[in-house]
Amino acid sequence: MASADNGSLLHKLIDTGQSERPWFLGTRVDESGAFLPEYGNTIVNHVVAGSRTEQALIEVRQRLMALPFAHHFAFTPISSLHMTVAQGVIDNRRKMDFWPSDTDLDTPVDDVTRLYLERLAGFDSRGAFSVTADGMTPLGLTLKGATPEDERVLRRWRDDLVPVFGYRQPGHDDYRFHITFAYLIDWLPPEAVDIYEPALAACLDHVRAEVPVLELDDMAFCRFDDMNHFEPLLVLR
Repeated sequence: MASADNGSLLHKLIDTGQSERPWFLGTRVDESGAFLPEYGNTIVNHVVAGSRTEQALIEVRQRLMALPFAHHFAFTPISSLHMTVAQGVIDNRRKMDFWPSDTDLDTPVDDVTRLYLERLAGFDSRGAFSVTADGMTPLGLTLKGATPEDERVLRRWRDDLVPVFGYRQPGHDDYRFHITFAYLIDWLPPEAVDIYEPALAACLDHVRAEVPVLELDDMAFCRFDDMNHFEPLLVLR
């Protein structure tokens, strides 16, 4: 079954008469579902292309796209599927706690990327880990270490990358690892809850049955122009 946290997220996507626009609408994606330019860098593990994991994620992605109200979401391409380990900088998010403290806020993103490449050149591996599906939301799959030790190693990677990036984001310790399938472009109507809750539970059961441990590529420092493609610049082993 989908976890309570994931059910809570579903309810946060419901139209309750709020005046706020959905998160990332107008910065990451527009009302038509087209992705907007958003330059930055990040550290991720891509889903292994052609793997059983990729196929299982394609299958649940297709189920979500076939649901009523799927047009309320902008879906990312299959080739972009990845788990983020540590967020880098984003051009339109230039503020404290999201930008290296020893770098001016008007520094070009490409210059920050080069700085990070220099710092990562001597970054040693914190160890191998495996991940498993933890929950399913309308926006994608949430993940956790396959064992408590896997979770500890994964968190160590994330913690030890803080000095490389030069900042510690709010909510760092509570970060939920995930694979994004889609971004919200319009709030869901209340009747969507009864449709999505069983569908999400079935999707999660399917992933867990097909791939108890997800197949991910080696961790890589990547650059991106938008949410459609994450170009590896340096593999971290």
